[in-house]
Parts: sequence; C-alpha cells; structure tokens
Amino acid sequence: MLHPPRHFVYLDAVARAGSIRKAAEKLHVASTALNRKILEIESDIGTPLFERLPRGVRLTAAGEVLITAVRRSLADMRSAESQIEQLRGLVRGTVRIGCAESVATDLIPGTIAHYQQTHPGVQFQIVSGVTGNLAASLMADDVELILVHDPQPSETLRVISAIAQPLCAMLRPDHPLAKRATLRLADCQKYTVALGDRSFGSRRLLDDVMARSRIALQVALEASTVQTLKEFTRQTGAISFQFQIGTLNEVRRGELVSIPLSDRALAHSQLVLAARAGRMLPIATLSFMETLVNRLAALPG
Repeated sequence: MLHPPRHFVYLDAVARAGSIRKAAEKLHVASTALNRKILEIESDIGTPLFERLPRGVRLTAAGEVLITAVRRSLADMRSAESQIEQLRGLVRGTVRIGCAESVATDLIPGTIAHYQQTHPGVQFQIVSGVTGNLAASLMADDVELILVHDPQPSETLRVISAIAQPLCAMLRPDHPLAKRATLRLADCQKYTVALGDRSFGSRRLLDDVMARSRIALQVALEASTVQTLKEFTRQTGAISFQFQIGTLNEVRRGELVSIPLSDRALAHSQLVLAARAGRMLPIATLSFMETLVNRLAALPG
C-alpha cells in the first residue's frame, strides 16, 4: 500500500475533526505531539493554518487553500494505488458516491449488489443528500462520483451521463386524479399536498412554478426526507412529489401511482452522474462507473 506523507494525514484529520484532541484520538497519537507537528508545519510554511478557538480549531484562509491541495493529493494517491493493484490483476478499493435520496434506496443499492457479484473486493461508501451539498463534497474530493438531480453547470463538473427525469405527482391508487396520464401542477390545487422542505431541488422547481402561475397549494406537511413524504401519502392520501426514479419501488408494489407533471419547468429535469473535472479516478470507481452508466441507460424513459 502506498503511504501518503504523514503531514498530509495530520492536516486532513485536524481539518475534518475541527479539534486537535479529536484528531489525535482518531490517529492514535498524543494530542501534544499532534499539536507540535501542526505548529512545525505552520512554521515551515510561514503562516498559521488553523485558528485556535476556545473549543477546537478552524482553518484559516491559507489553511483552506492548503487542505484543498492536500485532499486532492490524497485522492490521487488512492487512484494510483488502485491502478497498481489492477496491474497485479486485482480490482479492489473503495468507491465513494454521493447520491440523491431518490436513488439511494433502490437504484444504487441494486447496482452495487449486482456489481459485487463479480467484484467482491470492491467496497462502497454512500452519502445521500441534496444536490448542492453533494456537489460541494465532490469538489472537496470527499466523494468520487455524484448522482444527483439538476446540478448547477460548472467547468469543474464533468458530466458522465445524464437522463431525463420528470417530476411526478405521487398519489394513492384511490385518489381522484390517479387515472390521469399526466397532470399539471394546477390540477393539484383542490387537494392536500405534502412538500419537501426548501433544501429539496424539487421544492425550488415547484416554488418557481407556483410563483409564476399564481398557484396556491394546500400544504398539509413539509418534510426533510422523501420517505416521510411517501409514508404521509400512503396514510393520508395527500399528493406528494418526487422525481420518477424515486417512485419505481412503490409503483412496482402497487402502493402508489406516479404521474408525470407536464408543466414545462417540471418536465425537463435531469438525473446527472458526474465527477470532478481533472480528477484521476481510481480503477474500482471507473469500473463501477461503467456498470452504473449501463444501468442508467436501461431505465424506463
């Protein structure tokens, strides 16, 4: 195994923990020794990297610049290690993925399970959340791939695959609108609805349409997770909203009906698989990425 420079590991651990004591516990070293090493690094560089606070430490501006380079170097070393293992005939390593909640309970676990049948040496770390946070994790090299809805275009984002994913209304099969092939958001005004909170990308889309069209929805619940919205729809019959990919399980089991919204601003969203531009991805990540791209291509359109 390749070993990164120890000062890289020290700086990264302290920055992540926000505390020299907590970082020392994780690294299994004495906090006094770790603090001395950080002071030595700061002396060599000629500027403080951490601001000492009453409880913990915080990166200075110089520290933010350096930690970005450190983390990219650590990521590149992991990539080099995986490529060396490939030369030895092995596909091993850890794939780190950030994904939208809509794909975190079905698509991603199912794809991983299928992949590990032929690549048992590859492990996975999955983080789910909202698009903005996951994109930030990608730029910080905390994850190697993201699968999210409608990320902001950027020169630092390399789009690997993108598929259309309309926003859908989720309803119980006994709802008066359940037999419709498509719906407009205005059709939902007469009924109670449940919405994701304002961190949801889908919520921002809905808010924009409501503001432009002067639509007033009868909101019975706001929630921070998709699963809560689905369960509320099951129990109360309120309409909730989700991207099509996140409704497949419930539709398959006959628990809910998923109807695409035809409003122009809601019908053209995309599910995007992306990496950080310029990053050399580990072999295990590249190998899984190919499987995931094929799985996305096979999704119902």
